[in-house]
Amino acid sequence: MLRNLFSKGAGATETEPEPSSEGPAVSESRAYTVGWLLNVEGASVIWDTPRPVRIESQSKDPRSVGQCPSVLDFDRRHFVINCPIDVHLRLNLTGGGMEITNVLAEKSPIRAEALQRWIVFQPRHEWRHPQRPVLQMLTSYVFVSDDPVYVNQYPPLFHYTPDRPGIQISGRFPIDIWPRPLQWAFEWHDTTKDLILRRGEPLFYVRFDGPDPAAPTRLIEAKKTPELESYMASISGVTEIVGQTYSLFKTARERRPARLLYAKD
Repeated sequence: MLRNLFSKGAGATETEPEPSSEGPAVSESRAYTVGWLLNVEGASVIWDTPRPVRIESQSKDPRSVGQCPSVLDFDRRHFVINCPIDVHLRLNLTGGGMEITNVLAEKSPIRAEALQRWIVFQPRHEWRHPQRPVLQMLTSYVFVSDDPVYVNQYPPLFHYTPDRPGIQISGRFPIDIWPRPLQWAFEWHDTTKDLILRRGEPLFYVRFDGPDPAAPTRLIEAKKTPELESYMASISGVTEIVGQTYSLFKTARERRPARLLYAKD
């Protein structure tokens, strides 16, 4: 006889205890401390503070998906980076090039010349597919840690984004030796549809992983010290000179100051 998966006792969420709002029961000494800061001071107020993902559930039933301990633990390990500007682009891809239209035009809160600095299309020979343009938005977010932690960049998995006709290009790198501003990269698959981004909506998520997969992350606002600025300058712009930046990690680790992360006053 087939088991009724919707009957009482069928799911793991019914027997497992609900976690507290403080997260898994892990000692503070096992938590990884990660600092965030904004690389550029100008117009920095448009960048929201990164927040843990929290999907509100209308059901308070302990058996509901919104109360599942594994779901809650997975959600709270991701932090939301919100979009700072309103963007509405239309693309006409031709055999020899492409035409890009700012649909908002005069109604756009951001000027055309400023938008061209925010949104940059990669040269066609750098695309992964000849019919899928790749564009980038340089953000001001820098993450740094004195623990051996990697930052992982994800699309907003838990938010419905129907106005993005393609996929986000994700990546990961160690922020203890490579604290650099994050970029949002997008591969435009369906060029017959417009790309619409709205200020205040999730642009992407970040998650932090260290040697201990059970350890939580404590995210704090970091101070941009002279030591951190100097170290960031030493790794800035290397992608324009070296194709495989991972080959520089050994040298970066050798030259890294003993401490880079200080909490902002």
